[in-house]
Parts: sequence; structure tokens; C-alpha cells
Amino acid sequence: MITNNKLEKSFGPVGTFAGVIVFIAGLILTYSSISALILVFIGAFVGFTSTSALIDYDKKRVKFSNNLFGIIKIGHWINIEPEMKIGIRKSDVIWTAYSQTNRTLDVTDQDYRIVLYDSTRKEIMPIKKANTPDSAQVELEKLGNQLGLDII
Repeated sequence: MITNNKLEKSFGPVGTFAGVIVFIAGLILTYSSISALILVFIGAFVGFTSTSALIDYDKKRVKFSNNLFGIIKIGHWINIEPEMKIGIRKSDVIWTAYSQTNRTLDVTDQDYRIVLYDSTRKEIMPIKKANTPDSAQVELEKLGNQLGLDII
């Protein structure tokens, strides 16, 4: 069984919104000009590209994936070894956008990530995202049992 855990949008919330608007405008303009397909292509790339983590419980492996256009998954599988560990890390991401008048728009995203570590406690990749520390702890214990990993 493979689960897909969405992590975040690659271009942030402002870039995603702008990409969707360009995508819709390109679709509308395609009726009058075939060259508007360039807008559709660019808008789809910026608006729908995201990152996720795939977990294969049967084969005990994980994959950090960049999802181009939201559907083309790029990444490689990492086999889970018994000496690996998992833990929780707080993530504070601030997305900043600037307007033409040099005003800033800061969008903060605070969450908790369940992260895969190697035997020397070096971070390999995030494998799941949770909104609260309590839900992250529950998911950490569940993933630790399913994958047979020690918890940090």
C-alpha cells in the first residue's frame, strides 16, 4: 500500500494563486489565439506544482516527490533500513511577495513535520505534515509502528 502525503506548494500561496489565474486566463484566450497555450503551460506549471512524500509500507521505502503540473512525479525511492529513525520537527515557513509599490505580503505557515533520519541523526526528508504537536505525535507513533522504526 502506497500513501501520498502532500507537503506544500512549490511556489507558495501567492505564486500558486497567480499561476491558477494565468492558467484560467490562458484557457479563455485560447479560443481567440492558439499562442495563448503558452499561458496555459506556464500557469499550470506555477499553479499546480507541489511537493509530496510517498510511503510504500509493503516494500518499506519512501520517496520525496516533486509533482510537476500536479501530476508528473519526479524523485527516487529510498529504502528504509532498520537503523533509521523518525522524529518531529517544527516548521516555520514564511512566504514573502512584493507588489509593484514595494509593499510586502508575508504569509506564515507553521506546522509540524515527521522527518526521517539516518543512523547518525542526519535529516533525510520530511515524510508527513501535521497541524498540531498532538496530531504529529499520534502520526509519529503510527508511522513508527508501521515502518518498524525507532522514534527520536
